[in-house]
Amino acid sequence: MTGPLQGIRIVEFSQIIAGPISGVLLSDLGAEVIKVEPPWGDVWRQGTAPIGKTDSKGFIAVNRGKRSICLDLRSVEGRAIIHRLVKSADVVTVNNRVDVLDALGIGYDTLKGIKPNLIYSEITAFGREGSYANNPGYDLVMQGLTGVMASEGILDGYQVGEHRLNVGVPRYVTAMPMVDYATGYSVVQSVCAALFHRERTGQGQKIETSLFANALTIQGLGMTDVENAPAPAFDFVRNELPLLRESGLTHAEIDAIYRERRQRPYASYIYYRSYQTADLAITLGCLSEPLRKKAADCIGVHDIRFDEGWVQSSEEALRFAEELAYEVEQIMLTKMAEEWLTIFDAGGVPAGPMLYVEEMVDHEQARATGMIIEQQHPIGGRVLAAGPLSRWSETPTEAVRISPGLGEHTREVLAEAGFSETDIQQFYNSGTVRTG
Repeated sequence: MTGPLQGIRIVEFSQIIAGPISGVLLSDLGAEVIKVEPPWGDVWRQGTAPIGKTDSKGFIAVNRGKRSICLDLRSVEGRAIIHRLVKSADVVTVNNRVDVLDALGIGYDTLKGIKPNLIYSEITAFGREGSYANNPGYDLVMQGLTGVMASEGILDGYQVGEHRLNVGVPRYVTAMPMVDYATGYSVVQSVCAALFHRERTGQGQKIETSLFANALTIQGLGMTDVENAPAPAFDFVRNELPLLRESGLTHAEIDAIYRERRQRPYASYIYYRSYQTADLAITLGCLSEPLRKKAADCIGVHDIRFDEGWVQSSEEALRFAEELAYEVEQIMLTKMAEEWLTIFDAGGVPAGPMLYVEEMVDHEQARATGMIIEQQHPIGGRVLAAGPLSRWSETPTEAVRISPGLGEHTREVLAEAGFSETDIQQFYNSGTVRTG
């Protein structure tokens, strides 16, 4: 095992996605990650696309690089095993309710008493304060609460047999559990910073983050309210929205008004969007005026908003942009995607094809950058997945192993912790530990 975190041991008590993905990323950086699972296993083993009785595609995706031990923390022996493991650990990661943590003997105060310089990373749904503190929460709940679904969710539903479901209310954003993943990334950032602090001071500490906090952070552009640059959407939600809700309007009716009040980013009409070409769809991504001018030249249109004297955010300019956007859509239909991409490339304009994520496992760029790794799963067979996301010149990162079977490494880890074979067998006999 290599990587900048080589020699760091992490004991993970996390399930589902947010906590486990942080373990994958820390493992890629060289840390040893021991996943502690209850007798029934991480519930995500029965998640997306089950494979056999104790595995699923979803579990494989967020648990590679780890070793799994399976034990009953409700037993005295189970807690004693964990407390011995923690003595040699650097980091513990958890994502359970605080009352559950204390009941299982893995709360921060308990483990800090065993390992004073322990770094303890805790994920909650909403944080430990406020009226929501004890509420359960998942990615979808956070998308709904914090505005992700209202902003990006599709309202026209989807077809199921003879019925169209979910019409008139937003669907959750399905491309990825964005709040879960953002939370996992923030755990990695915090753990690495805490390790650096401990290296300088010798002091461990508890780190808290939440799905709620990360859902807000990744929407920083939309939720930032600047006094001297007022946004119509803020005026709408503070003054109109409460009245509209009291009036009994449906979400779809309110949403139509909300979208009228949101500022219209003029560049999005033409220069930062997707287009249908004569065959395939492509994207055009120009966020600066020099790039937008280049794009206009490539497309063959004259955008008067670039002429001297125009206020690009004026109503007149916005109306012009609306008409020009329609004209450009018609122009884009006159050439094949490859031809447009060649034109944009020659003009120095950021553009690309629109593909599905499943195409990425065979994509030339993904392969060339080493982002696609191949591993062998004992039940699932060959697994192609995203590999370590950074490269290091002196401490190379590595995807060390496929996701573990339930309790696959129980005997191995306990032996390393100093338990005798007789002790380990007794643990099995009593049901304290098991292999799935």
